[in-house]
Amino acid sequence: MERDVNLGEYVWGYLHESIGVYACFLVGFLVPFTIGHPQILVGAIVNATLIAAAIQYRFRQALPLLFAPSLGVLARGLIFGPFTPSLAIMLPFIWAGNAILVWTVMKLYKDRKANYWITLGSAAAAKSGFLFSIAFALVALSILPPLFLAAMGLDQLLTALAGGAMAFGVHKSGVLRAVGF
Repeated sequence: MERDVNLGEYVWGYLHESIGVYACFLVGFLVPFTIGHPQILVGAIVNATLIAAAIQYRFRQALPLLFAPSLGVLARGLIFGPFTPSLAIMLPFIWAGNAILVWTVMKLYKDRKANYWITLGSAAAAKSGFLFSIAFALVALSILPPLFLAAMGLDQLLTALAGGAMAFGVHKSGVLRAVGF
């Protein structure tokens, strides 16, 4: 009998966790796909979702979330207007930037118990620095238009910081725990 109870708890826990990951994936995809603009708002919500997932889940569970926002943007085809094909060039780097953000939050805040705000600043700087460096190199090589420098630099930094503040507020408020996440 005890084994059945433990199995049931395991299955319920797994199902519960999976629903949470899928909900984060849907937010990550649907916000850029349906809202699209302003980029500061969309980026903040997306980064809040990524950071909340970093706090709540393991990296392998958060992995699909790294791809959702840029796929939503690409599907919408509007965020960079005529430069959407250029966005496709940046996709692997955006995914890597999201991975840097999530991994940094997981390692510093969750594993090492570092101060949240230092973790957020480090993670946001690492993500935006990485993306700006890649965009700078691709603009210098005339592969991307200069428009990408601001979008992959300061905009990324500001939206990661804003999203991190939102994620922290939601995490500390217990709102997600109250609804079962």
